[in-house]
Amino acid sequence: MEPATPDYEALDEALAVLAPAGPELANGNSNHAPMAIEAMCVLGRGDAALPWLDRYRDGLVPRRARVERIDAADWRAALGDLRRAGDWFAFFQNELEGHPWRTVLDRWTGRLAPGIVAAAFHGVIRTGHAVRALAADETPARRRELADGLAYWAAEYQTLPGARRTGSGVLPAQAIARVPIVPPAERLQAESLTGALMKLASFPAFADTLGAVDPADDTLGFLADLTGTFTRVYLSNARDWLTSIAFVHTVTGPAALRPMLPHLAPETAQAALAYAWQAAAALYATFGSETRVGGSPPAVADAEGLVDRAIACGDEHAIKFTAACLGERAVVARPEFLAAAAHATGVLGAPA
Repeated sequence: MEPATPDYEALDEALAVLAPAGPELANGNSNHAPMAIEAMCVLGRGDAALPWLDRYRDGLVPRRARVERIDAADWRAALGDLRRAGDWFAFFQNELEGHPWRTVLDRWTGRLAPGIVAAAFHGVIRTGHAVRALAADETPARRRELADGLAYWAAEYQTLPGARRTGSGVLPAQAIARVPIVPPAERLQAESLTGALMKLASFPAFADTLGAVDPADDTLGFLADLTGTFTRVYLSNARDWLTSIAFVHTVTGPAALRPMLPHLAPETAQAALAYAWQAAAALYATFGSETRVGGSPPAVADAEGLVDRAIACGDEHAIKFTAACLGERAVVARPEFLAAAAHATGVLGAPA
């Protein structure tokens, strides 16, 4: 199956509907609507976007009120403060009015990269979807969506323990076997993926993980290895709804960097990829059970059918994961991408 021709006809209309909405839903989960809708568009199914949004919009809540203007010279003080989400949105709107969007993207990806795990990757995922649409056509709605993505990343900014090292040339496929798994009895029983990751602050063995890889100069090759490795992690470890959700993000998070890489300076791209590895490894360390990653994935031949099934099931994660898997498969034709997408749609689309 050849990659679908993107169909962005409905995107700006959908983004206009979503403009008053905040980055989270009434239940406290991330607002996935702009990400899922862009994924449908890139899959060539823009026709499904507005009907899907009609069903999803009941959970939307208004943007948070602004608290205080963020000073360009003192922005670090507002990092990781979700109460300041409205302030961050206004800040990035101003940044994008005053500078080309690629300049803003590169500058702030470099600054926010250490906190790429923010909201279980949702800040960078939303940013990546916005960048892909904006690169296709620069419109006010898509610039606003980029401001929203960066604002959510900054407001949910969260770092993990560890320090970067360069020069090793090690890839994720080699390093994954050395990621320490938190014993189940020691894990936090948190209400969110982000809360569960807090355990790593008191799990010293994880601190070496960030320095275990080195994106070096081949950022595209490193990203392909990263997404392929964690797709195999997904297939080895996704056992139920919770673990499927956790391991979906180990692929969709790093994959969100692919549309961003052409617009990033080499040093920015390398930093973002290193921290994306660390964040995906953190979810593996926190939710994983299988230390052997590999094996032969079940055969899935019908890629087009995967898209139809993901949209029919209606789950936002299944839609985004299918788009990410098919996008990564277009780079390296690994069978695990189709197998993982099929598995996720089956689990996440099943009745509760």
